[in-house]
Amino acid sequence: MSARQDFWSRRKAAVQAEAHAEQEALTAQEIAAQQAELENKTDAEILAELDLPDPDLLQAGDDVSGFMAKAVPDRLRRRALRRLWRLNPVLANVDGLVDYGEDYTDAACVVENLQTAYQVGKGMLRHIEALAEQTEAEGHPVEAEAEPATETPEPEAEPAPPVEVADAIQPDEDERPPAPRRMKFEFEG
Repeated sequence: MSARQDFWSRRKAAVQAEAHAEQEALTAQEIAAQQAELENKTDAEILAELDLPDPDLLQAGDDVSGFMAKAVPDRLRRRALRRLWRLNPVLANVDGLVDYGEDYTDAACVVENLQTAYQVGKGMLRHIEALAEQTEAEGHPVEAEAEPATETPEPEAEPAPPVEVADAIQPDEDERPPAPRRMKFEFEG
């Protein structure tokens, strides 16, 4: 019986999902038609039609919620939001506590013609080679060459005495631990 209910529950959900998808498609078509109609009009005509002020002339405290309607084209919405961000001190002024908020690539701090001993892929190789040449010039060799060792035959090891393996000890039946006992229950009555 549960399988039968599952079928009808799934069927009902599928019909609702299909109706919802059709409704969304119709809404998307309406919005696309409105946007296409608004693309042909100038911004001044659209603002007059929707009774909205010019987004560039907004002042602090003006209501921007009218620009958030679906009927307003994105270009006007963006202009209004940009103006809002410039007017609102909370949005316009960064508090300075933001990590990486400053420009660390400031040209005033850069030293012109900066030269280092570091080479890409080689590291500090030139610097290390110069130090090695200095120590050689002073008479201290950097790496002492090891003298070749004379070959001496190793003494042969004596073979170990043979190992005797003891037979495995089988425990007698008397020495085996007793089998675990089972609990027995008796009921009187």
